[in-house]
Amino acid sequence: MEPELVHVIQNFARRALEEGDQGSHSFEHVLRVRQLCLRIGQKEKASLDVLEAAALLHDIGRPREAITGVSHAITGADMAVAFLATTAFPKEKLERVASAIRTHRFSENLTPESLEGEILSDADKLDAMGALGLARTIAESLVRQRGLEGVIQHICQKLLKLRDRMYTKTGKMLAEPRHNFLVSFMHQITDEFLAIGEPLLPELLPFAPVERTP
Repeated sequence: MEPELVHVIQNFARRALEEGDQGSHSFEHVLRVRQLCLRIGQKEKASLDVLEAAALLHDIGRPREAITGVSHAITGADMAVAFLATTAFPKEKLERVASAIRTHRFSENLTPESLEGEILSDADKLDAMGALGLARTIAESLVRQRGLEGVIQHICQKLLKLRDRMYTKTGKMLAEPRHNFLVSFMHQITDEFLAIGEPLLPELLPFAPVERTP
């Protein structure tokens, strides 16, 4: 996309996110997802303008979700079309942007309908993994007052499942080291709990060392 149009879309997305409690879904997250989308999109030969617009706008429905309870993926898709229609973005590509946003959310189990949708979903999941994903999880747990137990549960219930939910070849390649980092973290925190005699949460039991009999 032309830099001027990217700037317009970025400003709209930033303002939309500022209306709510961003938590781990800040505008910095949006920018990282954009970069991941462009990186994967170049490798997978996707439509980069569709990808860039979808990435920048994929979370704009979050503030409204907090009020209405309607998924931000659905609300955001409608908001994105309404906004992009007022810009120089190609009108014939609006529905492709909306479709990518509508199906990007891991927890809704919707299958993307296009390569761009697969890439956006992969990029969003990738930013939830690895060191950055762990940092986001800790920050969110602090905001929501879920404590360390909440961090561990989120890693086990969601983050460790993401590697196997990647759609694209490039996404799978990028997910592997991030997944391995999370597994290593879980082993390390389990070892540290055991070293001080702290009872293990059920989620940590699979990461405990296996005792071998002589």
